[in-house]
Amino acid sequence: MKIVFMGTPEFAVPSLQILVENGLDVVGVITAPDKPKGRGKKLQGTPVKDYAVSVGLNVLQPTNLKAPEFIEELQALQADLQVVVAFRMLPEVVWNMPSGGTFNLHASLLPQYRGAAPINWAIINGEKETGATTFFLQHEIDTGNVIDQIHEPIHTDDNVGDVYERLMNHGAELVLHTVRKIEAGTIETQPQAESGTLNSAPKIHKETCRINWDQPAESVRNFVRGLSPYPAAWTLWNEKVFKIYKTTHAENREGEALKVGGYLTDGKTYFSVKTQEGFLDVLEIQMEGKKRMGITDLLRGYKFD
Repeated sequence: MKIVFMGTPEFAVPSLQILVENGLDVVGVITAPDKPKGRGKKLQGTPVKDYAVSVGLNVLQPTNLKAPEFIEELQALQADLQVVVAFRMLPEVVWNMPSGGTFNLHASLLPQYRGAAPINWAIINGEKETGATTFFLQHEIDTGNVIDQIHEPIHTDDNVGDVYERLMNHGAELVLHTVRKIEAGTIETQPQAESGTLNSAPKIHKETCRINWDQPAESVRNFVRGLSPYPAAWTLWNEKVFKIYKTTHAENREGEALKVGGYLTDGKTYFSVKTQEGFLDVLEIQMEGKKRMGITDLLRGYKFD
């Protein structure tokens, strides 16, 4: 069975790697074009491209997925199956091309958290569990018939980086399992349930990441976890932007006269922020123009008003 793999970031690399290392016939890898990065703005390939080149795979980097020349190149590969992990939206002429279909790995338990940032929003919303889903592509994004799913716990102090790492690797195992089932002709798909409350996972922008302190402390803590380490929750104090990466519930703080978002500090060991219900101690922080650090290190060099 000939396979075309489509993906771009680090998250997709283990899925491609597991196919290669298990002897699957990956006849082509589709990834994003090189982009200028770093101070020198030198063109750099995507993580998927770097891995694909290292093992001698055929790489295509189209700028336009509908371009006739790309469609011709893709058809020439004569793939039986296409596997998509963390890639952009495909036109029907692409996803409908192989006889075995095109399936996608999505980092949630679909139909929950359809969209670009499923891990972030699951943690922000205080979920105790998420997972990964393989499903066949169809017209509406993230709505195709489910092939298989795995469940992944979200622990109390997990942040996005923690869950991302686990789903990246466990998701790769699911991709291999799904390919083997398709290869053996033993798949049984299920339509996604559309009843009940469905949480979405829209793309996260800078303004999305601004902390609203007028919520219970646990909601704010989840918000910080759901954006750490990237892109990071932020707030304004003393007309400066502070990114916050880690907080914990503060005990025995008294500041009844403080407004929500106000802070208490001894200037040495703690920095506590008032929420709608209770205080949070900030543990890891980054002031604009400075590096990320523990709160005691920041207090050593910066004095809050």
